Amino acid sequence: MVQWRELLKSRLLLRPVVEDDPRLKSRKAKEMIIFCLAICACMPGFSSTIYFPGLPSITADLQAPPIATTLTAALFVLFMGIAPVFWASASENYQMRRWLLIVSMWIFAVASLGAALVNNIWGLVVLRCLQSVGASCGQSVGAGVIADCYPIEQRGTAFGKFFFGVFFGPLLGPIIGGLLIMSAQGWRATFWFCLAAGMVSSLVVFFLLPETYRINAKFDLDLPTKDVNGAEKKAVDERHDDEKQAADDSTVVSSPVNADGAAQKDKAASAEPVSAPAPLHTEPRKRVNPIGPFLLLRHPFILIAALGGGLSFSVMFAVETIIPGLYEEKYGFNSWQTGLSYLGAGVGNLTGSLIGGRLSDRLLMRSRRQRGGAPMAEDRLTLNIWPGYFLLMPFGLLLFGWMLEFNKSVWAPIVAFGIVCFGMNQVTAASSAYLVDAMPGQGASATAAANLVRMVMACVLTLVANPMVASLGPGYTSVLLAAVCWVGTFLIFILKIYGQRLRAYSGFTD
Repeated sequence: MVQWRELLKSRLLLRPVVEDDPRLKSRKAKEMIIFCLAICACMPGFSSTIYFPGLPSITADLQAPPIATTLTAALFVLFMGIAPVFWASASENYQMRRWLLIVSMWIFAVASLGAALVNNIWGLVVLRCLQSVGASCGQSVGAGVIADCYPIEQRGTAFGKFFFGVFFGPLLGPIIGGLLIMSAQGWRATFWFCLAAGMVSSLVVFFLLPETYRINAKFDLDLPTKDVNGAEKKAVDERHDDEKQAADDSTVVSSPVNADGAAQKDKAASAEPVSAPAPLHTEPRKRVNPIGPFLLLRHPFILIAALGGGLSFSVMFAVETIIPGLYEEKYGFNSWQTGLSYLGAGVGNLTGSLIGGRLSDRLLMRSRRQRGGAPMAEDRLTLNIWPGYFLLMPFGLLLFGWMLEFNKSVWAPIVAFGIVCFGMNQVTAASSAYLVDAMPGQGASATAAANLVRMVMACVLTLVANPMVASLGPGYTSVLLAAVCWVGTFLIFILKIYGQRLRAYSGFTD
């Protein structure tokens, strides 16, 4: 009983002191952290699509105009892009990760309860926006936790597992939603399920996720600094360099000059002999600057990375939006059959996230070895991106669209969408890890800014996808979406070739 009381007391601390460097945690502990983050990151996509099979029922029950029903999905996606910026700013200002995730799940659960009881379509629109605010914390804060716990050379695999949760949510949602809508509660059952999911997620984070906010002034100065010879000195220097480049993902924008100056001060401090354990370091609380992450988009390399990675997600989300109507029209699917059709995309996401993350880390280390060990952020834009973005995604899109156009076997579009999701994972995980690597000390802000761009584009494509299908048919719609992928590939290629120059232009160097 005493042990449980002490455990509960420690879990109730808002800002517990992080005594040990989070990057030195055991592999098992880090896997548990990624598991908790993946659950939180799953919620936005899951709750955005769980009620898709019930959209016709919502329109009928609430006597809603079609545009209002569409807004429940489009504005949800838009707020998924805006809200993470404020969560990220709060994370840096209050120097915490864990409790923000818990509070966000409570907001999500309360909004889900309201959505389950609402009897007005415009009330549902408002509650969906609030639901999105609560669900979206895991995206930006989760990126900060990964940077707390993983050095650069391990982040690809970590981001791959993290993004499996991000992308598996939108595909799991319709499957569960299709089954729930068949119950007596109808479409309202999907929001009751979201209420339960939000409360369970908050409990999982409360009991299983430790606070990981990494104070760099403390842990970087704790590194060995005595003068040693040969390989030992080189190893110490390399470790110090990696720790500095993988600095915590701050969300308050500081000028590149100041960031470089701080790094020089840290290096100067680390050059002095350390004869006693370093005292507890604390960082001064910084002013909340919610528009700071938006301003990062003025840097060309961040904007290009956000656009290049965001286009792949937007295309996937657009296809996901048009599936229910097309499968009902072409194959006569009901809600639960439509939900099960997303299993192919789930397989594509699972294999894509696991393979893409591991490949990204291995190819990054190979590039470093070829350069003699010198790090460069563009190494993260690895070889697996190009076939995934330029070939696999367009191929999957064209196969999806034209098989539906000619009313061929349903297995063709199911497999095709899985191919699209596999290719998308190669792009999104690498581009997101690139932003964290390229912006030491501001990675979460860059992630939030890129997430805004991604969700705004997804919102636009969500609004125009169904009208495009109605006007052009699924075949030519897929051609346009494939062209979007080729544009995105070109942007990532520009970043790969000129990224270092663009970063130098903005005042950021390796």
